[in-house]
Amino acid sequence: MRWNPFKRHRLHTFTVALLLLFSWGLADAYQSPPLTNKIKTVVGAPKASKQWLVPMITWGGDIATILANGSSATTRTGSIFAQKGLSIKLVRQDDFQKQVEAYIKGDTPFLRGTMGMINMATEVLNQDPRTKPVIIYQMTWSNGGDCLVVKEGIKSAKDLKGKTIALQAYGPHVDYLAKILKDAGVPMNDVNLRWTRDLTGTDQTPAEALFSPDVDAAFVIIPDGLMLTSNGTVGTGAEGSVRGARIMLSTKTANRIIADVYAVRSDFFQTNRQNVEAFVHGLLLATQEMKRLFKNKEKNITAYKALLSASAQILLDSAQATADAEALYGDCEFVEFRGNVKFFGDTKWPRNMNRLVSEIQSAFISIGLLSRTSAIDQAQWDYNNFRSGLVGIDNVEAPRFKSDMVAQVVARKQAMGTLSEGELFRLEINFQPNQKAFSEDLYEQGFNKIVELASTYGGAVITVEGHSDPHKYNRLEKKGATAIELQRTKQAAKNLSINRSIAVRDSVIRFAGNSGVPLDQSQFSVVGHGIMQPKYPRPKTKEQWLSNMRVVFRIIQIEAEDSAFIPLD
Repeated sequence: MRWNPFKRHRLHTFTVALLLLFSWGLADAYQSPPLTNKIKTVVGAPKASKQWLVPMITWGGDIATILANGSSATTRTGSIFAQKGLSIKLVRQDDFQKQVEAYIKGDTPFLRGTMGMINMATEVLNQDPRTKPVIIYQMTWSNGGDCLVVKEGIKSAKDLKGKTIALQAYGPHVDYLAKILKDAGVPMNDVNLRWTRDLTGTDQTPAEALFSPDVDAAFVIIPDGLMLTSNGTVGTGAEGSVRGARIMLSTKTANRIIADVYAVRSDFFQTNRQNVEAFVHGLLLATQEMKRLFKNKEKNITAYKALLSASAQILLDSAQATADAEALYGDCEFVEFRGNVKFFGDTKWPRNMNRLVSEIQSAFISIGLLSRTSAIDQAQWDYNNFRSGLVGIDNVEAPRFKSDMVAQVVARKQAMGTLSEGELFRLEINFQPNQKAFSEDLYEQGFNKIVELASTYGGAVITVEGHSDPHKYNRLEKKGATAIELQRTKQAAKNLSINRSIAVRDSVIRFAGNSGVPLDQSQFSVVGHGIMQPKYPRPKTKEQWLSNMRVVFRIIQIEAEDSAFIPLD
């Protein structure tokens, strides 16, 4: 999907003009203490009512909920939820603190947020067993709607160390930052956080904070990211942009970080398990129907327009903001049945719920948003109960990249010497002379890291780059070997490095498969550098000689190369 400078994402209003009207002032200092210090609401029982109040946030994943409700804020007769015997009133609440307060009081038994947002609230919610959250459903992964904008001098994630980063307090980007820093080996307390009150549309936002000379980066939604970077290029300083600003990483590449979910109160779940199960099944059916509707909108244009109009009204405050609602949909990857089974039940998958909880809470503790770890329960569904009415849930996943186009992109970057551009992370392993096999025992730690990165940054290309030592070439050159001999030696080293790269790639994919985490081979691109990029052009010690013999994994963002991707259905 191409960037759209007027897309909306988790916004309080739909008006495009809000993106264009920056106040040019700096955001006031804003603190982000733990929610335990902010929320003192007395716990109440869930309100006794036949109609459930269900919160929403301004995000494309919630369009499926609107469809399940009959393209309406209140359940319509004949809708999916109505057929399930449910009566629901949908209310948008983008202020997560207010959402938590309503949940504790019992105004609603539901919480709607990202995994990061839910985890931020666990300590205050677990103070009473009645309000302990139970995660019941994953809706989506953010797939392009959120991004990290950086100023000049920040080339990769490691460069964030010591920098000041702006992001919304209690918002959807705190765990996004935490994961990027973790993968770069940068502790959370090695960056300075500039908290803002709002996410977008005011002068108290990360986008506005980026105009401050002492702020180096900001986590923002894509419309703001495009504004800051002169429509996704490099900011010129004109028309609301920041000179030199660029999008370093969006969730189109880091598409397994921000997970949107529903949770319910523990007491409500215990007494209403059957109806909550019906709610989840309704969401699965609605998501299937919604995707079919978007894919074949011309065949059912009336229903399509009704859904867009209702979504625009509920999420963006104007029934006319249908183009913005359509763009919200494009920012999501709906996980559906198989994604929920994987998220909640695949203990080996690096991005499952329990692993996200562990990494998120660990990061939040390091910056004082939590004081201790808190358990989060899941519904423990029998997913066979959800199969009714769903189609295609046993299909095998197809490759996400066009291998030939990826190879062309990488080859062009290699020829231009720009492979490091767009680099997010890198990992290096060494090998011995004449080594052809790469055993799991010897490289398990490195292989595990690659599996995690490949699982998290599913929209990135991973290059596997082989390097050889130039010592043999140097000796021949010193002896006065002919140009043909030297060229043959250089080519032999290149061929050897390609073969080693292939062997390493295959070993990683085999290792992942044996661990129960299948990787997409189309995500990997093999490069043979031979002796062209040695660490030590003329090695003088054995250590330098061995250091030249290496395979480098480079995780590269190539979002501009749309032709390399196979669109998801």
